[in-house]
Amino acid sequence: MSRIESLAEYLRAEGRRKLDRVEVRDGGRNARSALALLDAAVYTRSLGDDDPLVAVLAEAGCFGPHGLDGFRPDAQVTGLVRSWESGEPWQLLMEIRAALQSSLT
Repeated sequence: MSRIESLAEYLRAEGRRKLDRVEVRDGGRNARSALALLDAAVYTRSLGDDDPLVAVLAEAGCFGPHGLDGFRPDAQVTGLVRSWESGEPWQLLMEIRAALQSSLT
């Protein structure tokens, strides 16, 4: 599985997790989040492994110490993804990139 496929699969799994989540009076928050994450997963699959985002993720260790493992985000990225409620897919990816770049400097 390529790095992009691994990232897309992570986003898809998080979207499914939100779909399966039932909360009374969430005002549709989980549904909006699920749709946004599933949309981001589809968008991510359209990117190439040479996308600059992949380099930032690899440098931050999101693909393991040698960059060859599946996508395993740190707590900061996990929190960002799990709190994502709406927005364009590229906006989520840019938020992830910005969060990781700030932690690398």
